[in-house]
Amino acid sequence: MHDNPAQDDYQWPVCVTPRCNRQLWVAEAGRYACRPCEEQTAKQLTELGQLFRRLNETSTLMRGARRAGGATSGSRTPPIPPRLEVLALTAAGGVATRLRDIEDSWRKALGWTVAPWRGSPTQAVPEHLKFLTNNLPWAVSSYESVGQDIDDLRKLHAECVAVAANEHRPGRVNIGRCPTRGDDGSLCRADLTATATSHRVHCGACGARWETLGEWKHLREQQDAVLREDAGLAA
Repeated sequence: MHDNPAQDDYQWPVCVTPRCNRQLWVAEAGRYACRPCEEQTAKQLTELGQLFRRLNETSTLMRGARRAGGATSGSRTPPIPPRLEVLALTAAGGVATRLRDIEDSWRKALGWTVAPWRGSPTQAVPEHLKFLTNNLPWAVSSYESVGQDIDDLRKLHAECVAVAANEHRPGRVNIGRCPTRGDDGSLCRADLTATATSHRVHCGACGARWETLGEWKHLREQQDAVLREDAGLAA
């Protein structure tokens, strides 16, 4: 039970995290956020790393495979249907920026320089998560505005979970024709479809499959080779 003092005007300290606001225990004296909120936030930070990697892989497939040497594929058919919510979370202004803003506010309170990692989101997100995880015990005990940051992290985590779970499932979209050749050298040319919910493509006509990122790139290269071949024959 809480050891409440007898004074009628005494305000027992509560957790500053929105949606919590529970009374702190005696053992939590001096803290701004309760231990359950700290533990839940630490769990969400760990999961955010995994979620971002998953969304970033999907985003890479949406942007299209790159040829060796960095040239862009000539095909206008997208690898998988673009989803703006995925691209928004993985691009600048998404997960990386929102984590950076929280880190910068903590660094300012600590009197440290702003976050030094300013590379791509793929490079920066693991560094931001590492900093926030390592300094979370300090923040819940010493940073007055930590409640809002915990709530912002909760919202970011919920967004990533919802997008990764693909709550709004798009329909299947045509991604070009099957470039597989039969034993006689003839092309399959069956229509291929995909969704943003899966990295797997299966040709219902010839049975060919593409499942990994490397196989997706190979599919794009094969399709582009067929397009060049068709263009040469038409010339």
